[in-house]
Amino acid sequence: MRRMIRRENRGFTLLEILVSVAILAMISLLIYGAFDSMSRGKKGEEAKAERARTGRAAILRMTRELSSAYLSLHTPTNPALIVRQTIFTSVNSTPYDRVDFTSFAHRRIRQDSPESDQAEIGYFVVPNPDDPDKMDLVRREQSPIDLDARRGGQTNVMVEDVESFNLRFFDPLTWQWTDSWDSMQAASGQPNRLPYEIEITLVLGHCPPGVEKTLQTKFQVPIQQPLSFGIPR
Repeated sequence: MRRMIRRENRGFTLLEILVSVAILAMISLLIYGAFDSMSRGKKGEEAKAERARTGRAAILRMTRELSSAYLSLHTPTNPALIVRQTIFTSVNSTPYDRVDFTSFAHRRIRQDSPESDQAEIGYFVVPNPDDPDKMDLVRREQSPIDLDARRGGQTNVMVEDVESFNLRFFDPLTWQWTDSWDSMQAASGQPNRLPYEIEITLVLGHCPPGVEKTLQTKFQVPIQQPLSFGIPR
């Protein structure tokens, strides 16, 4: 009777404890691996979605602002009183083009602020400050416009790490696509004119698998002739 009581009250041996701990450790390791795999998969999908979203947002913004580009012939007859200039210029420089233009695209952030919707806007590519081997697409804006529509204002990054940024313009007079545009030079054949249609091609760099790296769009520019209200022709 005493032997039976002793056996029922007997605890775990050291070997049994070690085996139990080992089994629990294996189960915990398997559970951790499953959750870690799920976490990495989720982060990967989020990175894909964010990369694609950034590229599409940049294309949409450029489309909207370039569609609002304009030129104006409203300047004082006295050159000393001229304080602003409207332009549309694009320089072809493979693989990174540049475009500077005036547009009705400025957004007022503060209510009742004395600002118009006119602004100088530029898109171009610069080296990444943290990694010189990468190039970033940036946007420059200044409002109000001044005499130099290619400089000044504030510059912000639109898309990090791009492989190429290319622009093409359809000339309604020649019915041909051209890689550059200059509304300021008579020699270009495009003085005081805007293109009828614009094509944007943006190629993203180092895209995760499953993300379309080449983004392209084509759209028309509504205002092709310079504004000349009240000016006799």
